[in-house]
Amino acid sequence: MEKTDTARERATLVAVMSTAFLVPFIGSAVNLALPSLGKEFQSSALLLSWVVTSYLLASAAFLLPFGRLADIVGRRKVFLGGLALFSLFSLLCALTRSIQLLIAFRLLQGIASAMIFSTSMAILTSVFPPNRRGKALGLSVASTYIGLSLGPVLGGWMNHNMGWRSIFYFIAFLSFVVPIYTAANLKGEWKGAEGEKFDLAGSLLYVLGLVAFLYGMSSIASSSWSRYIALLGLALIAFFVRYELRQVHPIIEMRLFVQNITFAFSNLATMINYSATFALGFLMSLYLQVILGHSSQAAGMILLAQPLVMALFSPLAGTLSDRVEPRLVASAGMALSTVGIFFFVFLGVKTPLFLIVANLTLIGLGFALFSSPNTNAVMGSVQPRLYGIASSTLGTMRLVGQALSMALVTLLMAIYIGNAQLSSVNPNNLMQCIHIAFILFSLLCFIGVFASIARGNINEDRKQVVQ
Repeated sequence: MEKTDTARERATLVAVMSTAFLVPFIGSAVNLALPSLGKEFQSSALLLSWVVTSYLLASAAFLLPFGRLADIVGRRKVFLGGLALFSLFSLLCALTRSIQLLIAFRLLQGIASAMIFSTSMAILTSVFPPNRRGKALGLSVASTYIGLSLGPVLGGWMNHNMGWRSIFYFIAFLSFVVPIYTAANLKGEWKGAEGEKFDLAGSLLYVLGLVAFLYGMSSIASSSWSRYIALLGLALIAFFVRYELRQVHPIIEMRLFVQNITFAFSNLATMINYSATFALGFLMSLYLQVILGHSSQAAGMILLAQPLVMALFSPLAGTLSDRVEPRLVASAGMALSTVGIFFFVFLGVKTPLFLIVANLTLIGLGFALFSSPNTNAVMGSVQPRLYGIASSTLGTMRLVGQALSMALVTLLMAIYIGNAQLSSVNPNNLMQCIHIAFILFSLLCFIGVFASIARGNINEDRKQVVQ
């Protein structure tokens, strides 16, 4: 391998790992700042939930359109533009003086994150050859889980000692530095569909349908109209699928889901995995702080067990998936996650902390074994010209899963807790809500094992790709 190739791979890995940490970090760190936000802005629980939900909705809705646009105009351009906008909107979040403006800036921040995540994996996959791709993906996934899981730890500490605005200032600074480094060190451009037409009508159908569906699901417990909005969203998505099948240059190759078993089931496994696991940090944060009475800093240190295991084993799992079929490694990981989540069904006020830490370690190992091999399976199942679409599709499944996970928790909290503030909530009701959530999540994760194992092999035959 030439020296220029080594430098390019190093620059790519630094850029992708940095963004893989930044974007999920802010998503999880904000959860610890919500009580402080509510106190400062005197806002309702419903508005506070939209600080999280608006970001997820925007990210999920715009991933596919930006992934397709990046394939046409250049992935590096969209990646750098997303980083610059993410830094700007993070700064505006820190400077805002109202909850409504914060929600608006979080929505815009979500759009910027879609520009980043729709291109980062595609760039990494374009630069690294297949025999080293798994390890690179493993390092990237490790950064993602560190950001996702260290958010409550660092976010709780920063919120407690420096205020909630410090979280956004921190992210604004880092996301300002990363594009400067990337522009200076990552040379070249990657276009998988140069000269093709951008499907604007399909993009609008997709964005409107997904936003309507996820909004309806998130609000179904607080508004009687939400069910109709969700049904409208499903109808628009169904029309979008039919419309895309007729397009010469669609924003997503729907035929991939029909003709490529590995691609279809790997994406399904991704959505199920995140649906079953994303709300874990949120629920455990409430359990540790509201039920057991720990501070946000102490709760963060307890939850640290999970990301440490993820960071250690994700690169190893990625490397292993270069040698062993990814479906076997990923399925074993999801099975471990199923067992760990099921154990949390039996949480109580007297559960020893060492058992909680041990179980978080088990779940962390499951996450690590699932994620990087699953990403390797998705990206290895398509041709290079479809890397952008594959990356953004995988990201969409992840974010849709996250949104569904939080929507389910929101629904359960509305049933068992209502509009009560956390400071005055009945601990027994909250404990019951947590138990039901973990029962449902463990069932989901169990189903996901079968979706993961059914994906087929890619290491034996990498030619199972849609032409």
